[in-house]
Amino acid sequence: MNLLGNPRLRLFIGATLISFSPVWVKLVNVSPTTSGFYRVLIGGVALALFLLFSRQGLRLSRKVWFILAFSSVFFALDLWFWHRSINYIGPGLSTLLANFQVFFMMLAGLLLLRQPPRPIQLIAVPLALVGLGMIVGFDWQSLPGDYRLGVIFGLLTAVTYAGYMLTMRAARTDSAHPLPTREVAIVSLVSAFILGMSALAEGASLMIPSLTDAAWLFAYGLLSHCLGLLFIASSLPKVSTTEAGLALLLQPTLSFGWDVLFFARPMTIIELAGAAVALFAIYLGSRQTSKQV
Repeated sequence: MNLLGNPRLRLFIGATLISFSPVWVKLVNVSPTTSGFYRVLIGGVALALFLLFSRQGLRLSRKVWFILAFSSVFFALDLWFWHRSINYIGPGLSTLLANFQVFFMMLAGLLLLRQPPRPIQLIAVPLALVGLGMIVGFDWQSLPGDYRLGVIFGLLTAVTYAGYMLTMRAARTDSAHPLPTREVAIVSLVSAFILGMSALAEGASLMIPSLTDAAWLFAYGLLSHCLGLLFIASSLPKVSTTEAGLALLLQPTLSFGWDVLFFARPMTIIELAGAAVALFAIYLGSRQTSKQV
């Protein structure tokens, strides 16, 4: 029996693989921009090889190429902000903040697509803010400067990831392919170019200092970026919105777990309760948007 033929299993395996993304970033001894560069370069090359061997062409319209260029900018910015957020506030909280993208998707749906949020989604927004306040504290000025910067970068990650999702959806409007493999491969490689140029402009080295670092980066690119995205993308058309929403929650939940397990993140009862409240709010916020992208 082929277990990977089960779309629900692929969905949750994909979410688990992606949950390790901030772990690789935290473990590797390169700059945040450099780790982002290798994630999309390695993952993009792997996806391109998959397309080559499966004989899928890249016949896309000029309009789609143009949209994918914007999508690549959003995704490169997403990684640029997120990797710095991981370094400042840890894998768990940075990933939780990145998943606040559901609220920015709600806002975009209202402003751009004229899709008013449901009442339960409106409740989710203040609930998420309460959960975040329970984790970081309600006295913003008392927080260390780097910590506040990490929170800001985490929220900017959510904004840019929402931009990536919206542009990716626009690029696939008329696509006859069930999986976004071509689009993700293109965005990955273009994002790698953007991040590579950014690293050089920042004076960051693209050299990998050790074999251990190379192993972390290959795990990041192959397991989390390539396989994780493919498993999730292949399963979404075949699972319910509820299951997709639960998988969305699994990534930040596991990332918080890895943060505590691997990096000994201290967690108080109030912080744990805040994380649970924020995750529940993300679930409520995803009830309408999870299948729109």
